[in-house]
Amino acid sequence: MKVYAFIGSSGTGKSYKAFMVAKDRDIDYIIDDGLLIGGTRIIAGKSAKKESTRIAAVRRALFVEDAHKAAVREAIESSKPDKILVLGTSRKMIDQIIEALGLPEASEIIMIEHVATEKEIDAAKKSRRFEGKHVIPAPTVEVKRSFSGYFIDTLRVFRKRDRSTMVAERTVVRPTFSYLGRYEIATPALLQLISHCSSKVNGILKVLDTRVDNEQIGIIIDIEVEIELKKRLDIMLKEVQKKVVQDIEYMTGLNVLAVNVKATRIELKSGSMML
Repeated sequence: MKVYAFIGSSGTGKSYKAFMVAKDRDIDYIIDDGLLIGGTRIIAGKSAKKESTRIAAVRRALFVEDAHKAAVREAIESSKPDKILVLGTSRKMIDQIIEALGLPEASEIIMIEHVATEKEIDAAKKSRRFEGKHVIPAPTVEVKRSFSGYFIDTLRVFRKRDRSTMVAERTVVRPTFSYLGRYEIATPALLQLISHCSSKVNGILKVLDTRVDNEQIGIIIDIEVEIELKKRLDIMLKEVQKKVVQDIEYMTGLNVLAVNVKATRIELKSGSMML
């Protein structure tokens, strides 16, 4: 196995540039911030971006915890990659990760300054400092499963090579821990948002009740509504589901696992019907 080291101080855009560095050297596996990423999948590990403090984030990125370290080592042995790219903020950090995971010594060192301009590095630093944005070198659909409660956005990286255009999807996250501090969404505020989103659907006369169950990877929402029947009932309820999932995930960053909508009162032209 050949190991490559990609080094740059925090917030300089390493994770963003990792795709280009890996493609230039035909590397399919990346170790970044506690994760082992293979192609378009998170193979193993836990992201440092999920930690609530800077110290915990550093420990996660260095694979200090035995169970975390063992899981990633096992995944590497199982995958048997020919090449692997290790991201770090210094040579010392790279060496610590390599030792923790039992990898060979890095045969090539790539500095962020070799692949990014001063202008790009400055822009990345400003994005981290003033917006709290971090990049994970994996597609949003893959990241979302384990990042409930984070503001998530999709970033597409385009690169021309040999007259063809290569496209890689990366994920931008705003962790609960960042340079901007922490954020929390109180349950009453979340319930108000759900009620507001539901009431925006055409035909919803009143939102009677809302409930939220917190699961490890997301939330389950229950809604009771009063409806003015303007089309088929199942279609109207599905519209509520779609609206709530779309708006709540966008506004809060929460991963909505399910939306259960119950119509307990229906208004008809001839009168009302209780269910």
